[in-house]
Amino acid sequence: MIPTLGRPGPLKRALERLAQQVPGGFEVVVASDALDPDPVATAALTGTPEGWRHVQAPVPGASAARNMGWRAASGEIVLFLDDDILGDSELVAVHAGAHAAEPDDRTVVLGHVRWADDLRVTPFMRWLDAGGLQFDYAGLSDGDDAGWGRMYTANLSVKRSLLERVGGFDEVGFPYLYEDLDLARRARDAGGLTVRYRPAASAEHLGATTLEDWLGRVERLALAERAFVTRYPDVTPHFHEIFAGAAAERPARGRGRHLAGLIPRGTPGVGARAWASAEAAYAQTLAPGFLDAWERAGRVGEIPT
Repeated sequence: MIPTLGRPGPLKRALERLAQQVPGGFEVVVASDALDPDPVATAALTGTPEGWRHVQAPVPGASAARNMGWRAASGEIVLFLDDDILGDSELVAVHAGAHAAEPDDRTVVLGHVRWADDLRVTPFMRWLDAGGLQFDYAGLSDGDDAGWGRMYTANLSVKRSLLERVGGFDEVGFPYLYEDLDLARRARDAGGLTVRYRPAASAEHLGATTLEDWLGRVERLALAERAFVTRYPDVTPHFHEIFAGAAAERPARGRGRHLAGLIPRGTPGVGARAWASAEAAYAQTLAPGFLDAWERAGRVGEIPT
């Protein structure tokens, strides 16, 4: 099940990879966001193999698209992928095998996502990985329970009965960002949840990103996280802690941002200093936009839309 919004190039590559899965014998449902600028073209991309189809959500947001998709699917196991995820050849088989080994619907299967092999991975992108700002697989081994806070729908399979039991994604409270963690928390609270990490269910991520991209993202991230910790006050606000901590530190000079691309982190002496400087500069650059949105949300009760 793949939600999509106006990204035909990555989606085409994602679907081509799914067509190469070993073995086959699965359906694919692509769900366009309500704001998809060309749903006819999206449908044309989707309808090549028999049984693959396209639907469109009635309201905007990833939550609505995912709900539309999994409800249209016929399978008892739903594998959620983003539209810029290229599955390795045995991705589907590993997910299916993991569910066969643990048939209880309180177990979901978390696959691994890495940067796409043909991308130039920048120091900023490495910082996102190292700091758990995008996907946090640090310290996980095959078979571990990754915890409900790592239930990332970029590469995640869930039994249909669990989705039905908790009512799917919250299209109103969390239309986009934190929608997967809200689902995870509700599932955990409704009877328990195990997020089984299976790194062999691996995939590439085409989503190259920059510091400038994140400057446009952190406001929505702050609004979503503020809404999330308002609903679940026992949860530590992960991003707020990162950016508030960065803002409280002495301003970074930022020279490491230029050096980090030239000097490996493990270079004796200068490597660690250059990378620490770069990472401090990244966090401090993003912190004001995040913290301003966080405070505004607290004053007016704003939630993401």
